[in-house]
Amino acid sequence: MNTLPLTFLAPLIGYLLLSFSRGKFSENTSAAIGVGSMGVSASATALAILGFDGGSHEMVLWTWMAVGDFRPAFGLHLDGLSLTMLGVITGVGFLIHLFASWYMRGEEGYSRFFSYMNLFVASMVLLVLGDNLVMLYLGWEGVGVCSYLLIGFYYRTVANGNAALKAFIVTRVGDVFMAIGMFILLQKLGTLDIQEMLRLAPQVFTSGDPAITWATLMLLGGAVGKSAQLPLQTWLADAMAGPTPVSALIHAATMVTAGVYLIARLNGLFVLAPDVMVLVGATGALTLLMAGLCAMVQTDIKRVLAYSTMSQIGYMFLALGAGAWQAAVFHLMTHAFFKALLFLGSGAVILGCHHEQDIFKMGGLRKTLKLEYACFLVGGAALSALPLITAGFYSKDEILWAHWALTDGPSPLFYAGLVGAFMTSLYTFRLIFTVFHGEEKTHAHAGHGVAYALPLIVLMVLSTGLGAMIHPPLAGVLPASPGAGGGEAKHTVEIISSVVGLAGIGAAVVLFLGRRSLVNTVAGSGIGRFVSAWWKAAFGFDALYNVLFVRPFLWMARPGRRDTLDRTIALLPATVRGLNMLAVLPQTGRLRWYVASMAIGASLVLAAVMLTLN
Repeated sequence: MNTLPLTFLAPLIGYLLLSFSRGKFSENTSAAIGVGSMGVSASATALAILGFDGGSHEMVLWTWMAVGDFRPAFGLHLDGLSLTMLGVITGVGFLIHLFASWYMRGEEGYSRFFSYMNLFVASMVLLVLGDNLVMLYLGWEGVGVCSYLLIGFYYRTVANGNAALKAFIVTRVGDVFMAIGMFILLQKLGTLDIQEMLRLAPQVFTSGDPAITWATLMLLGGAVGKSAQLPLQTWLADAMAGPTPVSALIHAATMVTAGVYLIARLNGLFVLAPDVMVLVGATGALTLLMAGLCAMVQTDIKRVLAYSTMSQIGYMFLALGAGAWQAAVFHLMTHAFFKALLFLGSGAVILGCHHEQDIFKMGGLRKTLKLEYACFLVGGAALSALPLITAGFYSKDEILWAHWALTDGPSPLFYAGLVGAFMTSLYTFRLIFTVFHGEEKTHAHAGHGVAYALPLIVLMVLSTGLGAMIHPPLAGVLPASPGAGGGEAKHTVEIISSVVGLAGIGAAVVLFLGRRSLVNTVAGSGIGRFVSAWWKAAFGFDALYNVLFVRPFLWMARPGRRDTLDRTIALLPATVRGLNMLAVLPQTGRLRWYVASMAIGASLVLAAVMLTLN
C-alpha cells in the first residue's frame, strides 16, 4: 500500500514535466518521460497485486474540504475491484504508451501528446481508487477533459475539433445527471463515502423507494454518457478523429469502462432499484444490437472497431442488469486485452498503408503485414468469442449464462445477446477478409522495432485463453452472479453461443471472402442502399439531435448575438472613449499652437468678462 500513490503520482509528474517543457524536449526525452512514468505506475500496481491479501485497504492522504459535517477525504480505497481496474488501466495503458512512442514519431506535438496521455491515466486511476464519490467525480471529469484534448489532438483540422467538442458536450450531459444523483444521495444519506453509503443504503431505503430509484437513474445517466450507451452514444464513433493510440486507450482500458465500473462499484444501491436494473440491461441490449448493425456497413477501419466497442460495453451493461457484477468486470478485463490489440493493430495497418483508413482501399495485406494479420486473427477471434481458445469466449459466456440462470431459461435479453454474438462474428471477419484477403490495392510496409512489436505480442497472448486464466479477485467485493457454479445447463448455453459465433464466421466466409456477388447485389439494390446509408449514419441519431437540440439552442441564442442590454451598457465606455479622444486632439506638442491657444483662451475670457460687466 505504501507505493499505491505512485500509480497516479508518476503519470501526473510526467504530465507536469512534459507540459512545462513547452515542447522543447526531444522525442526521445518525451518518450522516456511519458512511457517511463507509465512504467513506474504499472510497477507500483504490480507491487500492489503481489502484496494483496484479499481484503480492503484505506489510505487517507488528507481531508479535501470541510463544510459543516461534510468532510470528504482525498483517500484511496484498494480492494479486488479497484485492483482489477488498476491492473487493466496501468498494464494495458503502459503497452499503449509504448506503442505510441513508435506510432507518433515525427508528429507535431509529440511531447504534448504524451502529456495528455499521462494526465488521462492519472485521472482514470483517481477515478477507480477514490474512496468517495467526490474524488471519483474528480477523476471522472479529468478523463472527460483529457478526452477532449486527445480527440482534438490534430486541432488544425476543423472536423477533429468538432469531434472533440461533441465528445465533451455529450459526456457532460451525462455528468450533469450523475451530479444530480450525487446530490440526492448526499441529502438522503449524509455522506458520499462509498463504503459508508453501501452500508447505510439498506437501512434508509426500501426496495423500489422513489429516492433511490431517482438517484440510481441519475447515476445511470452519467454511466451511459461515459460508456457511450443509448441514448448518449453519438460521440464515440466521431472520437476516431484522434490518433489511434488514443482510440486504444479510450475505447479499451479506460474511459468507456468508467460507467461499468461506477455501476459495479455502487451495486448495493442499484440492487435497491429493481426497475433501474431492468433499464440497465435493456440499455445494454439495445446498444449492442444497434452498434452491431452499424459496424456491418462501416468502411473506416477504426469506426468498425469503435462500434464494436460500443457493442461490447453493451454486453457489460447486459451483465450488470442481470446482477452479474463479476461477469461484467471479467468481460471488461478481457475486452481491454483484445480491443487494445485490435486498435493498435489497426494503427500499424494505417501507418503501413500510408495513413489510409478505408478498408476497401486495402486488401491482400496478409502478405506484407504478417504481424498485423496475426493480431487481427487473434483479436478478432477473441472479439467473436471463438470457443475455448480465446479470452472473449469465457467472459461473454458468463454474461449469457447469467441471463439464462436469472430467468431459468432463455429470455429476450438472452436472445439479444445471441444475435449480437452472431453480428459480432460477421462484422469482425468482414473487416479481416476485406483488409487482409483478396486483391492487394495498396503497397504496404511493415513496422519494426521493440516499441512496435512487443505490445502487440503481449496483447495477443492475453487475448487467448491464457488471458481468461487471470481471475479478478472479486469474491467478497461483488455479489456472486446468478447461476454461479454452472452445471449442465451452462454447458448448453456455451454450446449454443459457440454455434452462433461460428455461424457468424461461416456467414462472413460465404459473403465476404471471394467475389462477394451476393453482397454487391443486395448493396446495389434500392432497399440495400437505403438500409446501408441508415446504418452507416448510426440510425440518424446525429440528425435527430440536431433537430431536437442543436437548432433550437442556436435559435434561442441568436438574440444574444446582438444583445440590446449589452449594447446599451456599452454606450458608457464608448462615450468615455469618445471624450478622451476629443481631449487629446489638441495635444500636438507644438509650442506655437499652445501659445496661440493660450492667447485665444485669454481673449475669450476677457470678452466674457467685459460682456458680463456691461
